[in-house]
Amino acid sequence: MSARPGGRVRLSGIGLVSAAGEDTAGTLASFRAGRRDPGPVTLFETPLACPVFETGLPQGSAAEGSRTLRLARRALVEALAEAGLDPRRDLQGPRVGVCLGTTVASQLNDLPFYTAFRADGRAPMEAVDRFLKGNLAEQLARELGAEGPCATIANACSSGADAIGTAWSWIRSGACDLAVAGGADEMNLVPLCGFHSLGVVSPEPCAPFDRDRRGLNLGEGAGILILEREEAAARRDAVSGLFVAGYGGACDAHHLTAPRPDGSGLESAVREALREAGAEPSDIAFVNAHGTATRDNDRVEGQALARLFGPDVRVLSTKGYVGHTLGAAGALEAGFTALALREGWVPASAGFRTPDPEIPLVPVTDITRIEGRMALSTSLAFGGVNAALVLERAP
Repeated sequence: MSARPGGRVRLSGIGLVSAAGEDTAGTLASFRAGRRDPGPVTLFETPLACPVFETGLPQGSAAEGSRTLRLARRALVEALAEAGLDPRRDLQGPRVGVCLGTTVASQLNDLPFYTAFRADGRAPMEAVDRFLKGNLAEQLARELGAEGPCATIANACSSGADAIGTAWSWIRSGACDLAVAGGADEMNLVPLCGFHSLGVVSPEPCAPFDRDRRGLNLGEGAGILILEREEAAARRDAVSGLFVAGYGGACDAHHLTAPRPDGSGLESAVREALREAGAEPSDIAFVNAHGTATRDNDRVEGQALARLFGPDVRVLSTKGYVGHTLGAAGALEAGFTALALREGWVPASAGFRTPDPEIPLVPVTDITRIEGRMALSTSLAFGGVNAALVLERAP
């Protein structure tokens, strides 16, 4: 392994909310049992009959903010607790940054406003206030009293991964000592109709990388990571054995919704993440792939990963357990990857049965023990955006 290009960034807390579980313990239990339970949409009315992955979060009041914000808050509480941080006491001295990814929040979650405006050309201006308060990063930074850098990333399906990568760069550059990073998205009618109109929503539970895959299932959730400079974490005896070791991003600018057929954008992002981590492909114990179960994504991603790591690489997609959570996906999957490193095993790639002759690798089909210290999480987004994160555990 080559020399690391910069100081290490410790991952001292993980918070996860998804259809697989309301916290990390529930998530691990679902993964161990191979349990997934997609069902019909219950959060809003729609004529579309397709399975989705909803969380158990109840409907809230307007005073609590959007559902996306409430999902993010719930994940944040767990992440701070795992990191041993009391927000009333421990976040006032350090320079704290907040970087969160989303696609629905601040953009698509005010359907009553659009409905009223379309009906008679007028709508109550309370919608503007809701819109401004829907900025995830600004709202959580305000609630935490964080005064460091603050950004909301809207990079389609790589938003959560890019938010973690951005926060990682803040800490390495000295812009802040600690960062709240991740992503959140709620189940929403607009993306459900949008993906359905593209013909990529499956009428049955999704099957990533399977020969007979028919498309994705939408999900909702939030993943929040607490990142710290290693020295800052050591000063408060935060001895988590996990690190964000590298991040890479690349845009192939091939098509609005389809990945570049040769996978060169994803390959560039992965190579950059490996370089930043001071790692070689042989150092990667497993890959948590984007794996949407759409025809193009899985073929392009599978071929690129096989070129980079060989056809025998251990690979899985966790979207079979939680669906495609859009702006939360890269953050949730980074959290899942870190948990797998810490626990020493990865779950079966849910939904997979039959190898696809166009994809030169086969995902894991059972709980699989892992020995290595590094793992990769990949994200592919509309607009040709690609992101890769290398996670690491201490020896």
